[in-house]
Amino acid sequence: MTGTAAPFAADDYRARMERAARSAAEAGLAGLLVAPGPDLVWLTGYAPTAATERLTLLVLAPGQDPVLVVPALEAPDAAKAVGASALTLRDWTDGKDPYAVTAPLLDSGGRFGISDNAWAMHLLGLQKALPGTSYASLTEALPMLRAVKDRAELELLAAAGAAADAAFEEVRKLPFGGRRESEVAADLADLLRRFGHSQVDFTIVASGPNGANPHHEVGDRVIERGDMVVLDFGGLKDGYGSDTSRTVHVGEPTDEERRVHDLVRAAQEAGFHAVRPGAACQEVDRAARAVIADAGYGEYFIHRTGHGIGVTTHEPPYMIEGEEQPLVPGMCFSVEPGVYLPGRFGVRIEDIVTVTESGGRRLNETTREMVIVD
Repeated sequence: MTGTAAPFAADDYRARMERAARSAAEAGLAGLLVAPGPDLVWLTGYAPTAATERLTLLVLAPGQDPVLVVPALEAPDAAKAVGASALTLRDWTDGKDPYAVTAPLLDSGGRFGISDNAWAMHLLGLQKALPGTSYASLTEALPMLRAVKDRAELELLAAAGAAADAAFEEVRKLPFGGRRESEVAADLADLLRRFGHSQVDFTIVASGPNGANPHHEVGDRVIERGDMVVLDFGGLKDGYGSDTSRTVHVGEPTDEERRVHDLVRAAQEAGFHAVRPGAACQEVDRAARAVIADAGYGEYFIHRTGHGIGVTTHEPPYMIEGEEQPLVPGMCFSVEPGVYLPGRFGVRIEDIVTVTESGGRRLNETTREMVIVD
């Protein structure tokens, strides 16, 4: 993960680590092992400048103080992290066995949650040092660890959404027809940075038949008059994510294109209105999907309705059939139905939504009506 960590205080990180340790105990785990990546940033504010083969691992366990095992040469940087005062640093030097340093911190017969992005060599090293231990990925063991945002996090997500909205308002003023998708994508990336993003994760510009591919890789296709163009873009601002999609049209659309766009807009509205505390994630998917299916386009809606967002642009929870996780105030996720007609065009409309005490609140406010561009 790159970019600047969000401006939280040491007490915020201490509270997160304590909550994570409690959650581990409630899940029947002996503790959590957190490698460099988004979970470590969220828990401690520490993002190593470069992930290397040297072991860095946060050990969280109920009833014991958090410990961050770090290479000695990186310990000075780790000590500067805002959350460092809420934990103990334990360093190891090259030539020493980092697993021998880590093993005394762990229950020799315990089951631990471990970061999804932990290196296999580190997991195998721990298993060799402590053959009685077992492990589960954090996504499997504690999928909702980062899902419920506090007030400060919600403010940062709202600011990131507003910045993405500002980028859309500017890009829609630019010419599309006669330019390559890659040129418009570069404009979007520049605009995201202008409005405060430190990291741009994606700028999808899918014109004409390319719009029928939800994850189209931007290419050199020249956008033509009469094209529908799917724009999907986002990244990180002050450590928190943005992700929004709007579908624009170069010149006047046909009746069918307008009808499909209106259908997706209605589906997005239905998904948004399904957001309320206690509703299962799958209910958001069902509400949006039903609108599209009832209109006869069900087979052309080929992805889930949404994904969580926070210190990464894609994370749990997921708005998909079979996900029975109840919505909780503070959760943030996308609502982004789409229709994709192979060889012709696609339409997707996406907002980030947060769950409130009584329903949902959009963090993207640009128009969801058809936008005509030049």
